[in-house]
Amino acid sequence: MNGRTNIFLGVTRETKRFDGTCHSCGNTLELGINWIESQRVQKKYHCLSCRDKENTARMYVDGKYISVRHPLYKAGRYKTFNDAAFSSLKNYDQCTSGHVYIVSNPAWEGWYKIGKAIDAKDRCKGYQTSSPLRDYVLEYSNTFDDRNRAERMTHNKARRLAIDSNGEWFKMSLDKIITIIDGIKDEINT
Repeated sequence: MNGRTNIFLGVTRETKRFDGTCHSCGNTLELGINWIESQRVQKKYHCLSCRDKENTARMYVDGKYISVRHPLYKAGRYKTFNDAAFSSLKNYDQCTSGHVYIVSNPAWEGWYKIGKAIDAKDRCKGYQTSSPLRDYVLEYSNTFDDRNRAERMTHNKARRLAIDSNGEWFKMSLDKIITIIDGIKDEINT
């Protein structure tokens, strides 16, 4: 490697000097042709094709770059980490059946989350990881052939009857939510 040794706080590392070529493939860098001004200013000495190859190995969630050191790292562009986790399961998006469930937490008395999942018990276990007290409770679940439609219908009805709502959380009685879910089950099956 041609270059110099930088010493910073007792740590040494080799740095490449710019010799007019791409540090990845060795092609000559030509500004405006295979190299852009922002790369030059940032002292990134890679041609556009090498830069693009490098970008395909990066992970972005909701437009934000995720480091390769992140424990959930998986190259690609995703809306959520959940999307990244399930992207390799080909049948996940095609599977419409599952549960519409109700989850509560004593920290938010009177509030209930109405959600959907392929398996409600497994989904509740996922909530526990974000709670140091592991105090989320799966209050109720019902199985539907189309969990997406059933959840959407449940949310719409609950929003009209709730004292308050915030996203998928509703301030209303548990019995009312159960009645809504069971009513939708009857409505969909008729």
